[in-house]
Amino acid sequence: MADKGERQLLKSSFGVGAATLLSRILGLLRVRLEATVLGGGEFASGWFLAFAIPNLLRRLLGEGALGTALIPLVAQAEHDNPERVRRELAVIFTALSALLAAIVVLIAGGTLLLRELVWDSNIAFFNTERMRLTLILLPILMPYGFFICLVGAIGAVLNYAKVFVLPALGALLLNLFLIGGLAAGSMLGISADRMPPFLSLLAVLVLISGFVQLMLMLLLLAWYGRFPLLKRSSFRDAGVLSRLWKLALPGMIGGAALQISFVVDRLLAVWIGPRAVPALTFVDRIVDLPIGIFALSLGAVLMASMSRSAAAGDTSRLADELFFGLRHVYFACIPMAVAVIIFHRPMLELLCLGGNYTVEDLAAARWVAVFYGAGIPCFCSIKVLLPAFYSRKDMITPLKFSLIAIAANVLLNLALMFPLQQGGLALATVLASMLNNTLLITRLRRDGLRVEGRALLFSGARALIAAAVAAAAAFGAENWLDGRIAATGWMAMFAIFMLVMAVYGVIYLLAARLLRAPEIAEIFPLLLRRRRQRE
Repeated sequence: MADKGERQLLKSSFGVGAATLLSRILGLLRVRLEATVLGGGEFASGWFLAFAIPNLLRRLLGEGALGTALIPLVAQAEHDNPERVRRELAVIFTALSALLAAIVVLIAGGTLLLRELVWDSNIAFFNTERMRLTLILLPILMPYGFFICLVGAIGAVLNYAKVFVLPALGALLLNLFLIGGLAAGSMLGISADRMPPFLSLLAVLVLISGFVQLMLMLLLLAWYGRFPLLKRSSFRDAGVLSRLWKLALPGMIGGAALQISFVVDRLLAVWIGPRAVPALTFVDRIVDLPIGIFALSLGAVLMASMSRSAAAGDTSRLADELFFGLRHVYFACIPMAVAVIIFHRPMLELLCLGGNYTVEDLAAARWVAVFYGAGIPCFCSIKVLLPAFYSRKDMITPLKFSLIAIAANVLLNLALMFPLQQGGLALATVLASMLNNTLLITRLRRDGLRVEGRALLFSGARALIAAAVAAAAAFGAENWLDGRIAATGWMAMFAIFMLVMAVYGVIYLLAARLLRAPEIAEIFPLLLRRRRQRE
């Protein structure tokens, strides 16, 4: 049974998860519109490739390493002197803004120069529609990286202040702006020759959403008393940047290894063909649901809680929080992985098929869905393992393991991409993530943190057995419904799919209860208590 602290972890992660779920639901609507309007070929490839660069910057300097490194610093500063937090944040955010501005100018300017050099060249690679669109869109999208990186760093500070839900709700803005633009494009019926200016308009909407989100986050900082103290005296302590840099620089790669792998997948996929990048991206949006809804939510809460435990020198409590987090990740994410592997086709049909997205585009995503789906537990557990290092200000160890994983991913990509196409890229990422997980858990055990390997394996096996039973029942229900209901429209297909998923979820919980999964006893009393409080 979970103790009071563990119940608080779940309660906070539920709040973030609910806000993230709303954002992800809107994200799925956005994906549906992207598939309908952009299709699964050249136009979608150009859009996704250009968007991947500012998104990677966000992972590295926003919600990734820098945001993670901020929490231990804020914890120590607030422990010593609460006013010191605002002085240090003034130095950090000023330096971060200057660094981000330089990166944006460098990448955008470099792209414009490259475009001038290759626009009329005879280089076949740059003459493809997807690369020409990438060179058009990337300079427009790069300032979004500036806005969203600051948003991510501010969100980390607010998380330490136990403000979780409101920062998570900010992510809704990007989806709302893009849904509006894509919906207009769908109604107007954008032709191929009008697609480049239409995508440029979408890029401008992305910029506006990032600016609005940053303004709202600054207001939240002021409301909760964390707004940077922009006085000359604040900038006399230059040592804060040195301390932050020592924490953040190694973590930039260590914390974003998975995202770097996803970007590497897409860059290599450009060479496979026009359908490869959209196949990876659309499946990634499905896989991102459990990562965003559960793993990131729990990881953000654990990072704040583990930082307090580490600052107090309570190693035993930190180890308990890690073990608790991993158990719940396996309990929630293993059934999600099984669902994607078994039911990926109806998922992709409902999410993408129609408009400019064809059956051939759908077929190109098949093995990507199988392999990425199998990797969901590994992708999610990374988000729980890293706080165990970062909360103790150990950024070097995850960096070393991430470099090994990234190198393994590149080598496996090159070995598997030709025989398995984009499916090989997905499989390579999963294998590299498994390697990273193994190295991190092994090192934590060597560091003396009580990570009970056998108990974790048993917990994962129990979840897998329950998920297998649920998948068999759901598969039977799907066949039974297909034989009795002629699903010809999207709404009918959606209704059948939701019924099948309901069967899957209920059977999984029942099977887990019969197998005496402790997570059932830890989650449901909290949910019932929240319901009684609302009543």
